[in-house]
Amino acid sequence: MSGSKILSGDLFGDLPTVLAEEEIFLLADRPGARIEKIVSTGQASPPGFWYDQPFAEWVFLLQGSAGLLIEGEGAARELRPGAWLEIPAHVRHRVEWTDPARPTLWLAIHLKS
Repeated sequence: MSGSKILSGDLFGDLPTVLAEEEIFLLADRPGARIEKIVSTGQASPPGFWYDQPFAEWVFLLQGSAGLLIEGEGAARELRPGAWLEIPAHVRHRVEWTDPARPTLWLAIHLKS
């Protein structure tokens, strides 16, 4: 055995049903990627706020639902469980809404270059 520590967890375990703010849990951070579990309970991006990230982001919706608006598109993309998308670096986007009735669970992978 190499002595490397094996990490594990449950993405669906202990999901809060009401949060004052979205919660982000760091699952892994390596030279080429950062992996996060994000839990939303009705949160959205603040008015006028846009994410403009220096890295690509691959997101996968595991539970709940959300509306993600990409700058320049006419309407928010409605995401349901199983939906994923890769957002290139510096593509401005925002979360228009998340499901207020049940936790919305995201898996986000930040792809560093």
